[in-house]
Amino acid sequence: MAGKIGVGQDGLDARADFCRELARRAGAVALDGFARITPGAVRMKGPQDYLTETDAAVERLVREAIADAFPDDGFLGEETGGTIAHGTWVVDPIDGTANFARGLPHFCISIAFVRDGTTEIGAICNPVLDELHFARRGAGATRNDAPISVAPTRDLTTASVELGWSPRVPNARYLAAMSALLDLGMNVRRGASGALGLAFVADGRSDGYAEVHMNAWDCLAGLLLVEEAGGRAGPFLRHGSLADGGPVIAAAPGVADALAAATGLGFA
Repeated sequence: MAGKIGVGQDGLDARADFCRELARRAGAVALDGFARITPGAVRMKGPQDYLTETDAAVERLVREAIADAFPDDGFLGEETGGTIAHGTWVVDPIDGTANFARGLPHFCISIAFVRDGTTEIGAICNPVLDELHFARRGAGATRNDAPISVAPTRDLTTASVELGWSPRVPNARYLAAMSALLDLGMNVRRGASGALGLAFVADGRSDGYAEVHMNAWDCLAGLLLVEEAGGRAGPFLRHGSLADGGPVIAAAPGVADALAAATGLGFA
């Protein structure tokens, strides 16, 4: 039975294969929901914090699939919470819900598997572009099964980075970081999906991503992707936690130190 599989090496192999398939299945549900979305017909969890029926449907699918395949594993989802165990799945059913709810095709499903405080597996499915970013610790990162790597950018005046925003942090901190990045000559983006922002650092479409506070389900898969693609990523679970979140920084090596200095975030 799948439930008998532990979280040793053989267990991680099984979970990696399972994660790839599950991310694709979840992406199909999200894409179907997006095709039927009516902008404005959504609920709000708080200021600028959207919730749609598709968030719930995707999380339900993922939670039930994991419970069936690996009943001893923990589960932590954005919408329904959960419990943290020796091995825990950390899931954002729709990252970029504000985009999704307004009919903007920039959102994803993020799934990570964490064992004893270390992210071992990460998948980010972008259903609109039919892209699956996937990483297994020590085995590299891929997009649709093709190896990816971070950008070789070193000239800051050609760099493009993304800066995430969080209502948990004073606006002044965000604006100061943006100003510092612009002063360095960098282009600053904001796509409103932190998971996709990190995936794009991993595959070289972007040079860096920083956010003073993110939740674990938004960033763990993406941070592993960046590391496995040859980039630098801050130690999220050292300065933050699965339950409470923390600071996020990830970048191509050539711009990493400048991004850290401008944002006040670090890689150690």
